[in-house]
Amino acid sequence: QLVESGGDLVHSGGSLRLSCVASGFTLNYFGIGWFRQAPGKEREWVSCISNIDGRTYFADSVKGRFIASRDNAKNTVYLQMSGLKPEDTANYFCAADKGPLPRSDCPDPREYDYWGQGTQVTVRD
Repeated sequence: QLVESGGDLVHSGGSLRLSCVASGFTLNYFGIGWFRQAPGKEREWVSCISNIDGRTYFADSVKGRFIASRDNAKNTVYLQMSGLKPEDTANYFCAADKGPLPRSDCPDPREYDYWGQGTQVTVRD
């Protein structure tokens, strides 16, 4: 099970840190993805942490503003978001892939085996 937290209402330019805690399994060797979905829109890939090269990758829309990280001791992954814009408003989900997760597979939701329930981020002008 994955449980996200940290979503909130902030103003443009603000920052938030989303957390995603795993229970029942260890995240250490999993590939991690972050996705978001706004009302009436398709689910959009945001970021991933590859378990092949250990690197983080980001969609162009958030590159330079978001940072993804993991704390294996806490079995938790994070998405640090800064410079938030109204278009970042969405329900944010973390996902875990027990198999290899190369950069090329990151945006495909079918790659992931576990999903959280989401946490709402709202950005107002």
